[in-house]
Amino acid sequence: MAVKIKTKYGIVDIKNDVISTVVGAAVTNNYGIVGMASKNQIRDNVNVILGKDNYSKGVVVKQNHDNEIFIEVNVIVIYGIKISEVSRSVQSKVKYNLETMLGIKASAVNVVVQGVKVINE
Repeated sequence: MAVKIKTKYGIVDIKNDVISTVVGAAVTNNYGIVGMASKNQIRDNVNVILGKDNYSKGVVVKQNHDNEIFIEVNVIVIYGIKISEVSRSVQSKVKYNLETMLGIKASAVNVVVQGVKVINE
């Protein structure tokens, strides 16, 4: 599936893998985020932090009939960090990166915290 953007020159199709890479990079560069998690940990048999090649397993991109884009990201956060603040930061950074890099306005960015990890400093 791809997101379709209509321009005066024609239609631009942006594949979900491209969107997932941009979203994954935005998410993992936030303070308080350990990494991305798989949206289907049991089916994917993955209970680890996803690498750059697997960001698409942790990001869900949906487009409705009105061409509104909805993003869902699955993350693992650091223990002791305020989850609501980290989530808000993730939401704003994902929206900003999508608009500046791809020209996509996300109607909603939902953050699903899949786990909390204790980090020894």
